[in-house]
Amino acid sequence: MPAPKKHPGVQLEDAWHAYRERASRARGHLPTVTPFRGYGATADPTSENDAEASGWVRVLARVVLAKPGIFTNGLRHSKMVADGIRGWRNFISPPIPYAEVEARVGGRVFHVDADRGGVLDVRLAIDLEPGWHEVVLTAEGSEPSTVDVFVVDASSDFGIVCDVDDTVVVTALPRPLLAAWNSFVLSEHARLATPGMAVMMERLATTWPGSPVIYVSTGAWNAAATLTRFLTRNLYPTGPLLLTDWGPTEGRWFRSGLQHKVDELRRLAREFPHVKWLLIGDDGQHDPEIYAEFASRHPGHVRAIVIRQLTPSEAVLAGGRSFHTVHATPGVPWVYGPDGATIAKQLRDLGLLEEAEGE
Repeated sequence: MPAPKKHPGVQLEDAWHAYRERASRARGHLPTVTPFRGYGATADPTSENDAEASGWVRVLARVVLAKPGIFTNGLRHSKMVADGIRGWRNFISPPIPYAEVEARVGGRVFHVDADRGGVLDVRLAIDLEPGWHEVVLTAEGSEPSTVDVFVVDASSDFGIVCDVDDTVVVTALPRPLLAAWNSFVLSEHARLATPGMAVMMERLATTWPGSPVIYVSTGAWNAAATLTRFLTRNLYPTGPLLLTDWGPTEGRWFRSGLQHKVDELRRLAREFPHVKWLLIGDDGQHDPEIYAEFASRHPGHVRAIVIRQLTPSEAVLAGGRSFHTVHATPGVPWVYGPDGATIAKQLRDLGLLEEAEGE
């Protein structure tokens, strides 16, 4: 039988990627692997599922073409970062569709393929000890790129999933013009951190050592390095970012950011069957509805839901507020607050946060 016809948007995007790749190679640009932090789990001896009974890691990266010397260890040169990268620079390196990537981790070598947008998102079966481990990635003889993956102990029962947009960084992402300004024009050093959220989350990470901290955003993988630097600069706990691709899919012209979050939460529930997640978001997008739906379907996987309340001006820029859905999840506590300090007090009352000195 003939292969099914591709969606018109997919055909256009594939043709555009092919043209950019040819032009970039003609100018002497070299393959580069831009790595992103990943995560994994140790072997679970209590599982009856053979796949879950073995350890694994999820490796994330993007394979692009770039001028020699622009990247170091898969990341932009430190001088460019210090000067403040304009967002549009994150989108100029053409991806290498279906790039073949070599991954070295834990003394083993794996050969895997990126997708048609150059994004590598693979799960590798390997038994590693809990904690951080290095993964070395190369493609087409490129310079090695090293990135860390956090392996969670299979017995861990607490984790944090945190939205990025308007939760840890003020972005007003849903409004198209403002999203374009934030993504393509604004210098990364001009991004604003949400008051008190970094301190609150660092206290959570200290209270629950060894627990995974995972950031989820509707932003594109192109912005992963910028967001990672922002989180590091503002002293947020270290953790992987789960982003998406803004391009078309087989069924639609543009990917759904809402569906991306829903899919990632469901995946985490499957991958970490013993973990109860603290879900952190804001009331300017669909986070309350997404978290309520997840808690209804997987009540045993949610410890509490935290919603950062936007200021009136932020709510206007973000396109309005979501309706409260606290009554849709009986047994799952909800926490509301405009900043990290207010949220921290309520988490302390729930027994999820240790008291800080002076409280």
